[in-house]
Amino acid sequence: MKEAIHHLRRNDSVLAEIIRRVGDYRIEFREPGFETLVKSIVYQQLSGRVASIIFERLVKAAGGGLTPASVLKLRPQRMRKLGLSKQKTEYIRDLARHTRDKRVVFEELGGLSDAEVIERLTEVKGIGVWTVHMFLMFALRRTDVLPVGDLGIRNAIKAAYGLKDSPTPAEVEAMGARWRPYCTVASWYLWRSLEPNANL
Repeated sequence: MKEAIHHLRRNDSVLAEIIRRVGDYRIEFREPGFETLVKSIVYQQLSGRVASIIFERLVKAAGGGLTPASVLKLRPQRMRKLGLSKQKTEYIRDLARHTRDKRVVFEELGGLSDAEVIERLTEVKGIGVWTVHMFLMFALRRTDVLPVGDLGIRNAIKAAYGLKDSPTPAEVEAMGARWRPYCTVASWYLWRSLEPNANL
């Protein structure tokens, strides 16, 4: 990781200052499996605290562990009562069916390119590129992922680089060229520059 930090410091003076302020790189990885992706769906567009409560309820209702079988045993109405929206209930059940039917095989994802993982997982309802980017970074531990549509990244760039407006995804992509092949590391530091205690 020293090489990544050195590369980012050398190529971007603004990021170098963020690295100095934030300190050591301590990304928190997750297991690259079904439960992690379900958690990503639950957390979409919710505050962390609310999402955490709903996710804990779901795990408990499923018997303490999330598997395709334990999710599909729950009736949609029961899932709704846990606090999940109709859409998220549908998305989680679709992921469970894809996994059960071997259309998504988590054990295979590590051997695929980023683009192939995106293609495979976005076939599931409710899983977009942003969700797959998070999975690539935090579960598959890919070091060069730049979530150009992420609001936190765009706000962090706006603040750190003194921009009048948040950059567009295309502008984030152009800025990120200097961070490659360590865009994940740059992204982590950008998030941390806004939220020092974020669970990342």
